[in-house]
Amino acid sequence: MKITDVEVICLRVPGLNKKSVWGEDAVLVKVYTDEGIVGIGETDSSPLVVKSLIETPNSNLACFGLKEILIGENPLEIEKLWDKMYTYSNYVGRRGAGIHAISAIDIALWDIAGKYHGKPVYELLGGKFRDKIRAYGTFIPADTPEENRKIVRELINKGFTSLKFGGGILGDAPESDYEIIKAVREEAGENFQLQIDLAAKWRTPEHTIFMAEKLKEFNLNWIEEPIGSDDLVGYRKLGDSIKPMIAGGETLTTRYEFQNFLEVGKPDLVQPDVTRCGGISESMKIYKLSETYGTKLVPHGFSTGVLIAATVHFLAVCENTDLIEYSQSTSPLYEKLVKNKIEFKDGYVEVPNTPGLGIELDEDIIKKYRVFN
Repeated sequence: MKITDVEVICLRVPGLNKKSVWGEDAVLVKVYTDEGIVGIGETDSSPLVVKSLIETPNSNLACFGLKEILIGENPLEIEKLWDKMYTYSNYVGRRGAGIHAISAIDIALWDIAGKYHGKPVYELLGGKFRDKIRAYGTFIPADTPEENRKIVRELINKGFTSLKFGGGILGDAPESDYEIIKAVREEAGENFQLQIDLAAKWRTPEHTIFMAEKLKEFNLNWIEEPIGSDDLVGYRKLGDSIKPMIAGGETLTTRYEFQNFLEVGKPDLVQPDVTRCGGISESMKIYKLSETYGTKLVPHGFSTGVLIAATVHFLAVCENTDLIEYSQSTSPLYEKLVKNKIEFKDGYVEVPNTPGLGIELDEDIIKKYRVFN
């Protein structure tokens, strides 16, 4: 079997002249083979940048577009192809968007392998430890405490036993942070599991320590990315200073960055995104690293049903990781792009047993929201 083509599909809900927020754009890849098997992958990144990294013609021996590297190769040789993409995109890859693009293709290759062998991806990765995975809901908070109370009550009524909120105005001011978190805690109840995500908006470890003390009464499970992921000394200072777990890593790529983060930053919880860190292949290596450093791993994931499926297959084979992020986005790309999106029910998502990732795309949604053909 040979790879014959790599198609990049950029999707966007608002017009190109309008602002896009989380969940309102996406980029997929389809990897085609000469046996008619098509693999589907995704990365949560800038669609046009990823498209360029995959489709660009080569400039020299260390600056190839990923499509050019893959054409004619056997898609079942996943580890070999990961290394080849990493090596021959050296000048424009290695970190950031270069690895985001590799992530999408790696996920598509695992989808092909599963379809070829007639087995779910988790079985090719070594076998599942669980049939279902506990899910926590993630929402972007509204601007007022009362609006957030309503959101929390609706999500608890859906069956969530754990929630995280971040984005919006969270992190803009200590007073509004306090009032919103207070309202969420009061609505959820004293023993309900709550997490917050600052998207690095608290900026410094000193301010984070101040805020953690201010919010101590609300018994947060973890504080996610209070500062930038490059501030490894700051992460270590936070881990030594405050009680809620300090989480981070969604912006990091490859086992190399994660090893540095684990060794120097010493987070309490590490959060690779399977569509950014290097795909399913690299996620498995990062999981093994997290075990080596004795650090819990809970993946980041806030995009489409493709990401959910890839994350579910990854988590199914991780013995010591049993919590998945489940976006509460209302974007049509999240709700409708995958016809058979893995659904949340009674606190959990089930691990599918269909070949590959087990997903079916809605081509009408793709046609409606496709840009940059």
